Amino acid sequence: MDDAQIRTLEQIRLVLESPRGLEFKGTNRGGRYGWIEEVLERFDYFSLPKKAKGVIKAYLSRMSGISRAQVTRLVSRKLQVGSIKPSYGRCHRIAAKYTILDHELLAATDNLHGRLSGPATRRLLERAFCVYGDKRFERLRGISSAHIYNLRGSRTYRLRAQTLAKTRSVSISIGIRRKPQPQGRPGYIRVDTVHQGDLDGQKGVYHINLVDAVTQWEIVVCVEAISEAHLMAVLEEALAAFPFAILGFHSDNGSEFINATTARLLNKLLIEQTKSRSGRTNDNALVEGKNGSVIRKHMGHGHIEQKYAPLINRFYMERFNTYLNFHRPSGFATVTVDAKGKRSKKYKTYQTPHERLTLIVNAARSHPAAPEKYLREGISLEVLNEIAAKQTDNESARIMQEAKDRLFKKLGAGRDVMPQAVELLSSQRLPGGKAQRAVPPRGAARALGGNNRSPNGSAGPAGAGRCASPTAPRLKHRTTTINV
Repeated sequence: MDDAQIRTLEQIRLVLESPRGLEFKGTNRGGRYGWIEEVLERFDYFSLPKKAKGVIKAYLSRMSGISRAQVTRLVSRKLQVGSIKPSYGRCHRIAAKYTILDHELLAATDNLHGRLSGPATRRLLERAFCVYGDKRFERLRGISSAHIYNLRGSRTYRLRAQTLAKTRSVSISIGIRRKPQPQGRPGYIRVDTVHQGDLDGQKGVYHINLVDAVTQWEIVVCVEAISEAHLMAVLEEALAAFPFAILGFHSDNGSEFINATTARLLNKLLIEQTKSRSGRTNDNALVEGKNGSVIRKHMGHGHIEQKYAPLINRFYMERFNTYLNFHRPSGFATVTVDAKGKRSKKYKTYQTPHERLTLIVNAARSHPAAPEKYLREGISLEVLNEIAAKQTDNESARIMQEAKDRLFKKLGAGRDVMPQAVELLSSQRLPGGKAQRAVPPRGAARALGGNNRSPNGSAGPAGAGRCASPTAPRLKHRTTTINV
């Protein structure tokens, strides 16, 4: 480019201010660098003040099309070396270890085996050379698991690979994975199963525990096994036993509830099905707490044969559920939030589920602007109040305990040591006319499903171990009696 007529900084400023300027027609990098060196010498660049140097650099960058940073580097090279010439340095590159043939072999191996994981593929490549003597895999035999994924990203591999998708996690479309949000409305049920132990390879009965998230209304049923033939009829019966409309059904991710049959039943009843989230152990904590405080407390941990499931289920539906919902208080948390947003719970309110439901229904009736019907068709608070008023809490608990005693006698009648235990557990009359109950002898508690032996081998207190007979009294000595 011939710009010899430009001799002053003022002319350079006029060029920079012009909208179009001049065009540089250098054919190669050497021509551009030679022009830059000639301009630096023409204006005696290194003797100019700093502001003037900035004008010269701007002119060089605009006319040559080279970035300002690169112009600064070229000026520094002129100062240090005395000339500006293109340099073609050698780049330090790591020699490629794996060739195109190796990429093709990896793609062929993945196509045959369905693209296994890195460690599994590495073992296949190693066996191909070391075990089967295929010389083509000599380089691939020592490849790392991580570098296998690098080769899978190459263009050669992608052109020949038949499987490009990543490994997909197993996902089931049944149920929504989230925690239910009742918003103070009854009808959002939490459900879980409780297994009644194994004995000599034989499965025990299964208890199905359903608890409402707001009122803690609880329905317990019993089935022989977790299968469609046994579960569906009992589950539909349990859902119908709630006095309010069911809106949500939440469980963990077990296949006993996450299946097509349960989904069809809930869809028919217009009930939303949700399931616990991964890593969120508190999503179903309410019913899991009830499993221990209600079912394990009354039914114990010992094995109960599957054939007794109808007897247990009838006890639940006739006596146990009525006691739980009308006469057994439950704790309701009061949640407070401090200035920092920290939530804390305190259990100061204890009510029966019937009392809690009554408060919620009455509160909804007091707001006619937003009426909400909680109770089922044919169910009213008057009907529920009559059921609660038929018996006192103690009377209901006594009737339930007597029914449970009769149930456990039937459960143990088929065992070898149970006749003697039943005889000792039967009511006796001592001086004073009070009904007494004796403690079963050594081995009787274990026959009932427990394991409550003291260190000396005698039967210890019922609370000392896991006993399937929660009616066994808490005694210091084996021959002591208590009032019933």
